[in-house]
Amino acid sequence: MLYKLLADITVLLHLLWIIFLIFGAFLGVRNRVVRILHIAGLAFAVVLNVFGWYCPLTHIELWAKLRHDPSLAYTGSFIIHYAEELIYVNLPHSSLLVLAILLCGINAWYYLSKSAVWKRRRS
Repeated sequence: MLYKLLADITVLLHLLWIIFLIFGAFLGVRNRVVRILHIAGLAFAVVLNVFGWYCPLTHIELWAKLRHDPSLAYTGSFIIHYAEELIYVNLPHSSLLVLAILLCGINAWYYLSKSAVWKRRRS
């Protein structure tokens, strides 16, 4: 039961991390620490996709699921089931890489558009 709980918590953390990577710029423009963590997380996501590596959270989740019961299919809560569907989208690797780079570009544009230095240069 402990390993199942660990796997479920890891899935939820993974989902929250992905949401942070998508929307973190909104918090990052006001907080330098959040901005650094957000940009580093985006860079890490691109590196993972470029090299075809799995996120460390994926490894933790799989490890915990195997320890719990490797023969189990979907037996958890519906929230965990659908969170996993959102996290592990069935797309080609190249599409995920393009989406990661696009996300970085959108966030870079947002950071620059909210930057005081950028606004002064445009005036």
